[in-house]
Amino acid sequence: MPRAIASATVSFGLVTIPVNIYPATEPRAEIRFHWLHEKCGTRLRQQYYCPKDDEVVSRKEMIKGYEFAKNRYVRFTPEELEALEEQSTQTIEITEFLAIDRVDPIYFERAYHLGPAKNGQRAFAVLGKAMAESERAALGKYAARGKQYLVPLRTFGDSLVLQQLHYADEIRPAVASFDGKVRESEVKLAKQLIDQITSDRFEPEAYEDEVRKRVRAQIKRKLAGKEITAAPAEQRKGKVVDLMEALRASLGSQERRRGGERKPAKRAAQRSRRRGARRSSAA
Repeated sequence: MPRAIASATVSFGLVTIPVNIYPATEPRAEIRFHWLHEKCGTRLRQQYYCPKDDEVVSRKEMIKGYEFAKNRYVRFTPEELEALEEQSTQTIEITEFLAIDRVDPIYFERAYHLGPAKNGQRAFAVLGKAMAESERAALGKYAARGKQYLVPLRTFGDSLVLQQLHYADEIRPAVASFDGKVRESEVKLAKQLIDQITSDRFEPEAYEDEVRKRVRAQIKRKLAGKEITAAPAEQRKGKVVDLMEALRASLGSQERRRGGERKPAKRAAQRSRRRGARRSSAA
């Protein structure tokens, strides 16, 4: 089990549940390329530079300020900045319950696993089962690390996840609308194509970061003293002007692909039937 990064109390009504908060995702080691001095290969360091005084500034000489007008700042001491921060209450105050599909995924930011803390197992289980059976998520407020967060608690399998949300003013408006004139025949073909490549469930393990895999392979080549070669440019498909033609061609390609996938199973079934027939005749 990963180490808890924080502890908190879930509060709704007169019920309080002590919980621990755990990271729900494991960040992968990022592939980073650093700036080096070409002459000697030494990694370069960043420095803060004051263009007015024409000098490099050390961290002990630095303070923070807020730009209230162009190139005009109001200064803050570390103590003043600390006073501005939201006081951490370590309480997840549930304000309402709602169906989780009422929250558009565009609001989702980070996710954290929740686990019961000491003496919290029974209440944790009661809340989780009640939410699962009622198909509801809990929306609440949580103050930590000097900030206030909007968080829903939702079921994840047979456990609970705390999902950090963006606030409404952080979401940019849509840039386009699909509310326009279209042919019903085009929509019908598009729906047929959607049906052809629809899966019953999401299987994330079926996908991998192909770019990351390719970059790692090229780094290994470089370490082995080989040169990195660029992959041949992908040939662009012919531009299809007619939308109906493109939809029909897509449907046809999916039919051929699915037919090819079924052929091995079909041939195996035919061979099995023939073997069965031969056994019957021999008997």
